[in-house]
Amino acid sequence: MNRCKVISLLLVFIIVVTGCSFGDWDFGENAGEKKEEQEEIELSEEGNSMPEKTFKILHIMSYQMSWEWTESQFKGFQDAMADVNVDYEVFSLDAKNKSTKAWMEKAGEEARNKIQELKPDLVYTSDEEALDYVTKYFVNTETPFVFSGVNEVKKQYGFEAADNITGVLELEHFASSVELFKMIVGDVKKIIVVFDTSSIWEASRKRMKEQAREFPEIEFTFLEPIKTYKEYKEIVKENEGKVDGMCLAGIYEFKDDSGENVPYEEVLKWTGENSSIPDFSFWIDSINYGTLCGTIISGYEQGFAAGKMAKEILVNGKTPSDFPMTPTEKGVAAINLKRANDLNLDIDSKTLLSSTVINKYYWEE
Repeated sequence: MNRCKVISLLLVFIIVVTGCSFGDWDFGENAGEKKEEQEEIELSEEGNSMPEKTFKILHIMSYQMSWEWTESQFKGFQDAMADVNVDYEVFSLDAKNKSTKAWMEKAGEEARNKIQELKPDLVYTSDEEALDYVTKYFVNTETPFVFSGVNEVKKQYGFEAADNITGVLELEHFASSVELFKMIVGDVKKIIVVFDTSSIWEASRKRMKEQAREFPEIEFTFLEPIKTYKEYKEIVKENEGKVDGMCLAGIYEFKDDSGENVPYEEVLKWTGENSSIPDFSFWIDSINYGTLCGTIISGYEQGFAAGKMAKEILVNGKTPSDFPMTPTEKGVAAINLKRANDLNLDIDSKTLLSSTVINKYYWEE
């Protein structure tokens, strides 16, 4: 046996005994199993990706979920976040039912404690009260806040200079509502504008007065804030036959004899049954419960715009300060046809076809 053959045999012997492998070739007795294991590992690494993060979002609503305005904002927000994994928790301040300062301070403290306890990735708030009693305490903190449904951002809160707060402003469509009202009612010379005592209407009153100048042919009377339900009823009765229209802006905090807020549904039910003054407003809930018409603010659009901001913040690493606080612009004409019929008003088909039409009073259900 020559020397080369001996060396070759020795190499084969070493390979067989030790199971050494060269490149993709494995000559050990477990070679097949090891090769399969290696392939499985590679396939596993290729097929599995890191699971998407589930974000915690705390939604603090100023009002109750049963109010369509509140519900539609949250629905819009959720739809904008539809392809993101989110665990939602909801907290209501219930400000329309219980608006006393003592209640709001208590509810606000509970909401702030909830934030500290939950440590959410983002807080989404809707409407003014949540800003007044919750958000203002978290200026320039690590928690990002996005709001919707807010009439005015108060300068003293410092939100505009805050890195962690942004949102969507809610501006009433006063001028377009007056135009719609004129199309339905016809000759309009005098309109009274109704507010309750809530501070949220201060900015709205200013904007509405500015827009009223677009209608020099109409005499607008902006009433002083009405405190009680009794006072509201008296004002409506006093103006029967004296005015051509009534703008129901703030009707949510009229007090009853015991000092409690009268539900707006009850206010609108009484109005529908006892007033012959055509009326308009800016929210679909009002039209549902008997207000004649209005160019309504879309709660869904408000929430959807806020949700788009939240998605950019959580998923793409944007900061709230990257987004200016701006209003949504789209308004939707809405008409309660049953109210129109009760007032003996004929509405042309073109106006009806271009509007959301309600054919009943929700309080009759």
